[in-house]
Amino acid sequence: MKWIFAYLGVGVSFGLLDALWLRWAGPNLYRPALGELLADSFRLVPAIVFYLAYIAAVVWFAVRPGLAAGGIGTSALNGALLGAIAYATYDLTNQATMKVWPVHITLIDIAWGAFASAIAAAVGCWVAVKFA
Repeated sequence: MKWIFAYLGVGVSFGLLDALWLRWAGPNLYRPALGELLADSFRLVPAIVFYLAYIAAVVWFAVRPGLAAGGIGTSALNGALLGAIAYATYDLTNQATMKVWPVHITLIDIAWGAFASAIAAAVGCWVAVKFA
């Protein structure tokens, strides 16, 4: 039961954070910087696949060690590391392979991935401890 609570805690918190971020960053950051590279409309299926897999990764690589160590701080640190690495993989690959991929987008995305994943991991750990 604890893993279901952890997954839900990570999922709800990461989903809310990312929804708020993308609502602002899409038109204000990504569209001006990436323009024609962006799809005209949102593609739901790839997004769902990403979120389901990424939430599981945060639970496994961040919440699980936090629960084992007995601390939300461990979950937050591991979440931040995972988020930075995951977002760096995406952004640095784009920077290496695309004609246009601004450095500031890479840096902002890596920071966002670290922040959002740290918060979601901490919330997931807290929910698992509090409710499971």
